[in-house]
Amino acid sequence: MLKGRIVLIPFPFTDLTGQKVRPALVLHVSRGEDCIVAFISTRIEKRNPYDIRVSPSSTNGLKVESVVKVDKLATLQKKIVIGELGVLERQNLHIVDVALRKLFKI
Repeated sequence: MLKGRIVLIPFPFTDLTGQKVRPALVLHVSRGEDCIVAFISTRIEKRNPYDIRVSPSSTNGLKVESVVKVDKLATLQKKIVIGELGVLERQNLHIVDVALRKLFKI
């Protein structure tokens, strides 16, 4: 698993009451058991400044117009990844990197 991969994971709800299998963008893979991912949503009408719009393609494996929710991150064990959909295009990954810097003011 590498940065930029779009994977399916059981993503936890923010109140930790449950989870739902969703696509997520891999942002960092540690040498250990964990990875950091950003939630991907198909609810594009509720956009915020940290949402990166992504069109479906054969490269990324998404089926519908989606947004990478840069402000919805989770650190999860790699072993819970269910599968891989594809790879985010380079120009979109660059936009995600810029949004992360803006979000964390770095």
